Amino acid sequence: MSDISRRKADHLDLAAHGDVAFHETTTLLECVRLVHHALPDLAFTELDTSANVLGKTLRAPLLIAAMTGGTDRAKQINKELASIAEERGYAFGLGSQRAMQKSRAALASYAVRDVAPTALILGNVGVVQARRASTAELEDLVGSVGADALCVHLNPAMELIQSEGDRDFTGGTETLARLVSELSVPVIAKETGCGLSPSVLKQLKSIGVAHVDVSGAGGTSWVGVETRRAEGARKQLGEVFWEWGVPTAASVAYAARCGFSTVFATGGIRNGLDVAKSLALGAHAAGIARHALVALEGGGRAGALEYLAGVELQLKTAMLLTSQRCSEGLRHADRVVTGELESWLAQL
Repeated sequence: MSDISRRKADHLDLAAHGDVAFHETTTLLECVRLVHHALPDLAFTELDTSANVLGKTLRAPLLIAAMTGGTDRAKQINKELASIAEERGYAFGLGSQRAMQKSRAALASYAVRDVAPTALILGNVGVVQARRASTAELEDLVGSVGADALCVHLNPAMELIQSEGDRDFTGGTETLARLVSELSVPVIAKETGCGLSPSVLKQLKSIGVAHVDVSGAGGTSWVGVETRRAEGARKQLGEVFWEWGVPTAASVAYAARCGFSTVFATGGIRNGLDVAKSLALGAHAAGIARHALVALEGGGRAGALEYLAGVELQLKTAMLLTSQRCSEGLRHADRVVTGELESWLAQL
C-alpha cells in the first residue's frame, strides 16, 4: 500500500470510529435561534426544499461532503454515497484527488458518474498540489471524473501536523486566481475543518473566487485526525492546536457578508435544524460528511438513507415553524444570534 493509500485508510477509520471531534470548540450553531412562527399559514405538503446550486437543481440544499478516495474501501464508499446523492437529489463531493495525481490507477475510487449520472459532483485537489500542476492537468483531473466544479482545498493546519505533510504554502492566492481565470468549471475555495476568516474571504473575493465551502471548526478536527496518526513532536503540536479554527457558523456569516455566489456550510452539520440555521446565516447549501459516513458504516445503504431522510424531515419542520414555503426563504427568516457567535460577528 502506498503512503497516500495508507493515509487515506487511516483517515477513514479515524473519521468513522475515532475520537477526532473538537473537544471544546463547537460550530456555534447553538447560538443561532430561529424565531418560532405560530401562525405559518402553510401546509407541510406544499413546502419546497429544492435549491439551485452551481447551475443544477437539488431536491434539497444538501451536499454529501468530501471525505475519501484512493483505496478499494474508498471506492465502495464513494459509489454508495454518490448513488444515494443521485437518488435523493443532493450534491456529492469527492475526497482529495491527490492519489489520482500520483497514479491514474486510483481513478476507479473516484469514478462515480456511472451511479450518479445527473448529480452535482465536486472534484477536489489541494492548493499546494494545484500550484504544482498545469491548468491542463487539472482540467484533465476534473474531466476524468466528470466533475461539475473543482474544490481547491486549503488545509495548512492539517498539513503541519502530518509528518509527511506540506510545509510550503506559497503561491496559493496566485494559483486560485489562475484557476478561476483558466479552468472551464467553477472553482470552490474550500477549507478542511478550520474555517474561513473575514480576511481570507476578502482575499478570495478580490481574485475572483465566487464559490466557497467554509468547512468550519466544530465537527471533525482534521488536526485531531492527524494528531492520532502522529508521533513525538508532531503529536504534541497537534494536541496544542486541536481546537484551532473559525467556527462554522461564524465562517458562514462572514462569507454571506462578502456576497459569494455560493456558500457551502460544512463542518459539524448534524441534522436538518443545523442545515436550516446555516441557511439562515446565509449559506446556499449545507454539507454533511462524518454523520453520513457513520450512518452508512453502521446501517449500510438503508441506514444512510434513513438518516438523510430524517435530515430532510427536520429541515422541512424548521421551514414550516418559521413560515418559509421554500428553503431559499430561510436565508431571510427571523433569527436571533446569541453568546459566543455574537462576539465573533461583532469583533471581526
